[in-house]
Order: sequence, then structure tokens, then C-alpha cells
Amino acid sequence: MKRVGKSRWLKLGGVALAAALIAVGCAKKTPTLSLLVWEGYADPSYIQAFEQSHNCKISAAYMGSSDELVAKLRGGSASNYDVISPSSDVATMIASSGLAAPLDLSKLPSYPQLSERLRSMPLVKVNGQTYGVPFTWGPNPLLYDTKAFPKTPDSWAALWDPSLKNKISVWDELSTIYMAAQVLGYDKPDPNHVYNLTDAELDAVKAKLLALKPNIRKFWTTGGELTNLFQNHEVVAAMGWPLMTNQLRKAGFPIGEAIPKENTTGWIDHLMITQASENKELATQFLEYMIQAKTQKAVSDVTGYDPANPDAGALMTADQRASLHLDDVNNYMNHIYFWQQVPRRDKYNEILNEVKAAQ
Repeated sequence: MKRVGKSRWLKLGGVALAAALIAVGCAKKTPTLSLLVWEGYADPSYIQAFEQSHNCKISAAYMGSSDELVAKLRGGSASNYDVISPSSDVATMIASSGLAAPLDLSKLPSYPQLSERLRSMPLVKVNGQTYGVPFTWGPNPLLYDTKAFPKTPDSWAALWDPSLKNKISVWDELSTIYMAAQVLGYDKPDPNHVYNLTDAELDAVKAKLLALKPNIRKFWTTGGELTNLFQNHEVVAAMGWPLMTNQLRKAGFPIGEAIPKENTTGWIDHLMITQASENKELATQFLEYMIQAKTQKAVSDVTGYDPANPDAGALMTADQRASLHLDDVNNYMNHIYFWQQVPRRDKYNEILNEVKAAQ
């Protein structure tokens, strides 16, 4: 038998070692953090920096309503997502039902910088543990085409104007119920009553929305859909988000935004980590990154939403701070009835579905 020389053994060993290292490298996949969030919360302009610094990939899916988020979490899809962005109407339920993981605040050094008013709310606190961080907040304003309105509409009742037949859009979400309840005065004297209406009041809300039906061209479900409805001149007024205002202004569309005299409902969006996540450490690092002042400013640039971290204001121009009402933030918040948990959510959805199905 021919003997193999020592040098050749070394060469063969080196080749084998290199092959093994390549195999290990190929087997080690880049970690992926999966998000189920509102539109605008995974924009590449600020997400890419986290991907690069943490050598990971962010994969985002977007939801059109709080009910869609809850349905996916309860329907067995919770393990598909690591980070979610529930609004204040369902955040408490998610925190208390075991769908979210408690946070270790010692790993979130930017947490104390967040608005004390937002942090002090009990929305995501259960049994002494905190299950989410406030991320952004804002109103559901009245959006309108300034060319169609010679002056700013000062009431939600303007949507019922017969001249707007087939020219408005409302959100396929419970906020449309709340808005009709405000027009009927059910937010007086307690604004939070719109989240716990009686059967008789819900019947009146249904009748009010059925009277609006001739004016409704479409119930919108995503921000992009409403933006397109305005740009295609299919609608001239709608309940929307500041995100659409931002997008339409950047596109040169003559969009106006107002909080009517009845005030408006609004939301506080939180970031939470799902209990089913297998990437909790990376997800915690992502939450810390997202609540830092620099990132919060970038999120506001994209969405037009108010940052939960007031320090973000110092990084903005005077015009941007003014547009976000950061110079008079407490007064601005007083015109927004922040979403709360709706005890009879199924009944509210039943009413909305009946309105949508009516001919």
C-alpha cells in the first residue's frame, strides 16, 4: 500500500477543516425578527440601521385594525410574530391574556425618557409587570381635499352633507362607531362613554351611520387604500390618520387635516413582544432601538405621528414640532379621546357589520 506523506495529510486536513467551516457558516442563518404592526412602523429609512447593527433581518406584516391583530394572535398565528404594535383599545387584553411577554425594563435604558403621562397609564401593566412600551400616539382626524372645501369643516357632521354623495370614506374599524356617537353627543359629559354605549345608543349610532351610507364610497382598511382614494379623486373627505396626511402632502396633493369641534378619538400604540416569540432577546433590543429619541424622530418623519419620547422633539425643526403640537402637547392631548378597551367589542363589531352589509 502506498503511504501518504505527512504534507499531503496536512493538505487534506486543511481542506476538510475549510469545508466544515463553510458548512457551519451556511447552516447558521441570519436571525429574522417578524413584526405584525401598523403601516409605517417598519420603514427601511430607520429599520435598516437596526438590521445592520444587529446582523439580522426584519420581516414585517401590516394590520388594518385592532381586531385583525387579535384574531391572528388568537387564531394560532402568534408564533409567527415576535413584535406587535397593539393600540390602546386592545393592549390591556393582550397583556392580561398571556399573549404578550413581560418586559425586563432594566434592558430598556431609554424607557425612563418616554412621556411620563403615557408611561403612567395602566394600559399595559398587569400584576406589577409591564408588557409594552408606548411608541407613538395621535388622533384620527378629519381629512379633506382643500379644493373641495372652501373652508375647513369644523364638525364631523359635515360628512352627512347630501352634496357629498358617494364622495367620502370611513374606516372599516370601530372608530367609525365612536365618531357617529360623538355626532350624537354620547361623549358628553364623559368622553369615555363612547367606548361603552348602551344597546339603545348603539341602535341610534347604527341609524346615524345608515343615513351616512349614500355618501360612503368605500370603507377603507389600509392607509395606502385611503391615500389612493384621495389621489384618484374618488373621495374628498374621510376619517384618516396623520400618516395619510403626510403621504399626500409629500405627493403634492391638496390635503387638509382637522380635529373637529366634537374632538376626536385617537390611539396610543405600544410595542410588545409576543409570548410565543423565540427571539425575545433580539426583540428586546429592537424595542430599545425603537424608543430612542433618534429613531422616534425618524418614525415621526415617516408617519406624522407624535413620538412617545419627548426628546425626539429636540431633533426636529420648529415647523415639525409645531405640526405635531409638541410645543403645547398637553392641550393637544386633551382634544383626543384615547382608545380604551371596549367591554362589548363583539356588539360594536356586529353593529358596524350590519351597517356595511346594508344596501
